[in-house]
Amino acid sequence: MFGTIRTLWAGAEARADEKLRQTYAVELIDQKIREAEAALSQAKGVLASLILRERGETRALAVLTQRLADMTARAQAALAGGRDDLALQAAEAIAAMENETTLRRETQNRLQARILRLQDSVASGHRKIIDLRQGAVAARAFRDEQALQARLRPTLAGPSAIAEAEGLIAQVLGRADRYEEAEVLDGIERGLSGADVAERLGAAGFGAAVKMTGAQVMERLKTQGNAV
Repeated sequence: MFGTIRTLWAGAEARADEKLRQTYAVELIDQKIREAEAALSQAKGVLASLILRERGETRALAVLTQRLADMTARAQAALAGGRDDLALQAAEAIAAMENETTLRRETQNRLQARILRLQDSVASGHRKIIDLRQGAVAARAFRDEQALQARLRPTLAGPSAIAEAEGLIAQVLGRADRYEEAEVLDGIERGLSGADVAERLGAAGFGAAVKMTGAQVMERLKTQGNAV
């Protein structure tokens, strides 16, 4: 039982952690970029230190080369002058300088190899950080767009001000003309009462006209004019 509880608890923690990572993914990306930049800065510092050491070895080797040439010339002069004792001392100094030269060249070679490897790592890290920065910009833009879409979705798809306004417009445009509707209703009433039949008969001259016509008004005006 306790094993099941521990499993369920671990699963809940994993889901909560995943949700937290999704919610703050952009912030986590920025943090990882800062960590990568700090590591790259540290690597650059190490690279600078190695380059300075390699330059120091190069200068030391140059000095040793000059000293070797000078000591060799002096040893040869001592031998030529019959001073084997001085020539032996010079030979011992030459041997020490040659040993030091060998060690310094080995050190220089190792430093140069480390410098090349670290230069490649720094260049690669620099390119990756540039890519990460671009990715962070894209991720932030995507998150902002998703947030905007989430805010607009209820407005555009749900019972909102826009949907309500569209419904009102459709209602107004679909509403029947009241005057036209009144005329239609009046016509229906006349048809039911037989008034429209009487109007048609009166207009045809069978009985008194139910409605005054323009012709009748013209006839009356002419009659009034003749009377005057």
